[in-house]
Amino acid sequence: QAQVVESGGGLVQPGGSLRLSCATSGIVLSTWSLSWYRQAPGKQREMVATISRGFTIDYADSVKGRFSISRDNGKRLGYLQMNRLKPEDTAVYYCNVGSADSGYWGQGTQVTVSS
Repeated sequence: QAQVVESGGGLVQPGGSLRLSCATSGIVLSTWSLSWYRQAPGKQREMVATISRGFTIDYADSVKGRFSISRDNGKRLGYLQMNRLKPEDTAVYYCNVGSADSGYWGQGTQVTVSS
């Protein structure tokens, strides 16, 4: 059974850093794209970063230069390194494997940026 589990969220001060991890099981990760989404209170879920199975990477404009997505297919892991965090980055962060419409989703991890 396919499973996606995020970890690494927490409370951090503005300007700080966090590294989110996405652990997968029951999925041949190398054959899928992996993406990070986030959803802030009262807002729609938005794509933050995506890395294709060919390692093509794309970021939302709001996080370019601050966030970095990576993957380790052998370990079945995905990562989101978040630097220079801002209060507006506060959201629940979700890992998606495959596609937003038909892929696999985790339960999310809360990231709160506040002083």
